[in-house]
Amino acid sequence: MGDLIDPAAIRIAALTRAHAEDLATWRYEPPYDVYDLTGADPDELLDPALGFHAVLAGERLIGFRSFGPDGQVPGWDYDDAALDTGGGLRPSLTGQGLGRAVIRAGLAFGRATYAPPAFRVTVASFNVRARRTVESLGFERVGSFAARRDGRRFDVLVRPEGG
Repeated sequence: MGDLIDPAAIRIAALTRAHAEDLATWRYEPPYDVYDLTGADPDELLDPALGFHAVLAGERLIGFRSFGPDGQVPGWDYDDAALDTGGGLRPSLTGQGLGRAVIRAGLAFGRATYAPPAFRVTVASFNVRARRTVESLGFERVGSFAARRDGRRFDVLVRPEGG
């Protein structure tokens, strides 16, 4: 699975049961294990209300994007001024420079599907890689907070759409 992924081949697609079952096995190295999906219920991942979508390179599942409440972390006062989006890469593909192309594809999909006034991401404060990536795509930090669950710090970044 060490083959190179062409960023132009990255696309967002409907999440299938096989994708959801694969996602439920994803485990990251600490401290990124805060993003583990291990043990997630595939039926929940398939719930349209959570807005999960597959990120494919050709037909290969390389990540996921979500739109809506899944991108929120309890502890911040979220509002409807922006559409929350989150996601992740297959653990074996992290740190290879794919994040920007995957997030860009997710934003294009989100823009076409939901036409939000703005996008919002919530990123663990220690995750400098992710923060730099979203900032390079025009997101600006609007605040930070401690998660209710474990007190871990998170940053909230917003990117207005249109003008």
